[in-house]
Amino acid sequence: MNTKIQEKLKLLPDKPGVYKMFNAQGELIYVGKAVNLKNRVRQYFQSPKNHSAKVRAMVSNICDFDFVIVTNETEALNLESNLIKQNMPYYNILLKDDKHFPYIRIDFRQDFPRVEIVRRYKRDGAKYFGPYLSSFMLRESIEAVRENFPVRQCKHDIGRMIARGERPCLMYHVGKCCAPCTGKVTREQYHELLNEVAALFEGNCKPYIAKLTEQMQKESQNLNFEKAAQLRDRIRAIKSVSEKQIASSATDKCYDVFALARDELGTLAYGLFVRGGNVISAEGYKIEAEDESFSEIIEQFLLQFYHDAGDMPHEINVADEPQECEQLEAFLSQKCGHSVKIRVPKRGEKLKQCELAKMNAAQTLARSRELAHREWERTEGALAELCRIIGIGMLPHRMECFDNSHFQGRDTVGSMVVFINGKPEKSLYRRFKTKQDTAGDDYLAMREHLSRRFERTLAGDEKFAELPDLLVVDGGRGQLNVALEVLDEYGLSYIPAIGLAEKNEEIILPDREEPVVLPRSSPALQILQRIRDEAHRFAITYHRSVRAKNSLYSRLDEIEGIGDKRKRVLYEKFVTIDAVSAAEIDELRAVPGMNIRAAQAVYDFFHPDGSAGAAASAETGNAVQSEHNKAQGQAAENKRNADNGE
Repeated sequence: MNTKIQEKLKLLPDKPGVYKMFNAQGELIYVGKAVNLKNRVRQYFQSPKNHSAKVRAMVSNICDFDFVIVTNETEALNLESNLIKQNMPYYNILLKDDKHFPYIRIDFRQDFPRVEIVRRYKRDGAKYFGPYLSSFMLRESIEAVRENFPVRQCKHDIGRMIARGERPCLMYHVGKCCAPCTGKVTREQYHELLNEVAALFEGNCKPYIAKLTEQMQKESQNLNFEKAAQLRDRIRAIKSVSEKQIASSATDKCYDVFALARDELGTLAYGLFVRGGNVISAEGYKIEAEDESFSEIIEQFLLQFYHDAGDMPHEINVADEPQECEQLEAFLSQKCGHSVKIRVPKRGEKLKQCELAKMNAAQTLARSRELAHREWERTEGALAELCRIIGIGMLPHRMECFDNSHFQGRDTVGSMVVFINGKPEKSLYRRFKTKQDTAGDDYLAMREHLSRRFERTLAGDEKFAELPDLLVVDGGRGQLNVALEVLDEYGLSYIPAIGLAEKNEEIILPDREEPVVLPRSSPALQILQRIRDEAHRFAITYHRSVRAKNSLYSRLDEIEGIGDKRKRVLYEKFVTIDAVSAAEIDELRAVPGMNIRAAQAVYDFFHPDGSAGAAASAETGNAVQSEHNKAQGQAAENKRNADNGE
């Protein structure tokens, strides 16, 4: 369990809610609900002996978590279900069997958009209709739309097709597409057609059903009962979809809720997005604001939040009334094409939801504040404590730590990692491949790496231009003395240097005979451990790479016809000697720079018995002979050309 999780566990409230677990890549891997967030979430990080194998596997992958407070367990269940449907977290396997209700999506920002079925609701500016309970009936309704509204179904680039003068496809000739790809319909005409489709999915389908009913009756009167039955099924499908549509924007069950909170660190807006009476999503938005009133802030926030929104509810509930509320309503209504009302609830369920949003906003800010304070303790606070211990007057903005790595004295390398203001800055990391034969002499290797680092500084190398405010070496008194000697040689003795001995985590100071031993909970010791461990990791990683490369090169040196260039390309392709030895001849031949002879030589070296490559050898021999014949033929032709004076 990392430090970030430990600090967040202290901030969990005794309230119902939903929690979300994330892995090292920031991916949502689990969503759960809890009557008491503090008790439930902490259970995961207590003794694992009572956990199932699945839970133990999940906990081992958790690198962060977050939570949303709700008013009761029912709301927690609704939010949990919707988050699982939207994100499909890996460890919610049992709940994933629940239906992922589909939406219909139309992106009116495009000139000629398609009517799509999607499984995820996104705030991407497009217009969404749904969710729908039945995928089958939804597709039936889509087919009914395509039968009666000639909207395009293809994914072609319309602009490119118009420029090329393409002819319309079969769908146009059978009356199921208006062929925007050939310029037969304008953008305005196409959008008018889509507005009719949108009206259908918004629930205003009575005129369309009446039209289909009239067609069905005509077909029945003409004794075309098969066609009449098809129309009847279309009508049933559309009615079913219309009745089951949860998020109909014509009802008060589709609305957004926003509330603000502010503290000394900033302002935050928190939104609850209600569809079908359920909170399907909740999110906080940081706002750059200082002394403005909440009325000003919420006005600007709503303008920016809905600026590119294609899907906008008929109702927006806010805890604080925005400035110029009527003008804002008119602007939003004009933008989305339907009436939008901004309300400040005074009673009932919507007032409770505003209060819930405000509570979540305040909790989010409080968590951010606490985490910021904890982060300060881990970085600047730790650096301040370190300054007091080693006796320097200024916080070390730049810390550098050096470490060596080798295997039985061979393939020695060094690492330099850099922390800026207590945090790793990986773009500034540097590594050293030891040039001299140190034969396992850690002091000699450390001297070389430090000398090369400061030589580059004095030579004007921009990559090493900035000097450290504090130099840390991984090791005891001997390594520290080497560092002090190198600093003195290059006229940099004013740079403070310390050592960190790993055995007992002792801090070695130049002017103090006895090492400093700090408690394990000391932030100063922890920051030294972090930079030392990072230097060790970086050195080990580089050493393994160098060792693998040298191992491969040393074996390839024994093969006739494999020079430096071919060794390099083989290493880039296969990385390890085992991978080269397992490669077939065709794989070796496919490597750039390898010809048939070289591939056969490498293969034969690793297969001296020839058992696996007899057939391949015959094929290779034929290919080599063919190449030889071609070369002889080309030489003869060149000679004839020369004799003829060409």
